[in-house]
Amino acid sequence: MILLVHMLFGAAIGYTVGNIPLAILLAFLSHYFLDLFPHIEYNIDAIEEKKIKDKLPVIFKIASDLLFGILLVFVLSNNQLIAYIGAFFGILPDGLTIMQNRFPNNFLSFHKKFHTEKVHFLKNKKFSNFWRILSQITVIIISIILLKF
Repeated sequence: MILLVHMLFGAAIGYTVGNIPLAILLAFLSHYFLDLFPHIEYNIDAIEEKKIKDKLPVIFKIASDLLFGILLVFVLSNNQLIAYIGAFFGILPDGLTIMQNRFPNNFLSFHKKFHTEKVHFLKNKKFSNFWRILSQITVIIISIILLKF
């Protein structure tokens, strides 16, 4: 899923739970839960390219997604710290996966394998983009409802 979806859902969990340790755990685990569903992701292979012009479009998409996610958390959560904590831990598994590319070690290698092979087991299955996008829209709507009520 794109980072925005993970951020919003993590923020909604933090905001709804109200308990920081529980929010951290649930937001972190929510990432894996959401990744079980068919979804669209960034093509981050270009980040490994040597030429900066090949990297920039992907970096721009990711940065825009992060900034828009932070803006939505700010607006929808009444700027509550626990929502930002939830948002951070909601995207942390993707951060750990990226860190493995730069700082390989046994833990990060295990995490990347678990995250990309076990959790994303539907990634290469045939689902139309309609279902992949609908799953993300559904999570966004649920997150907004949780953050506003």
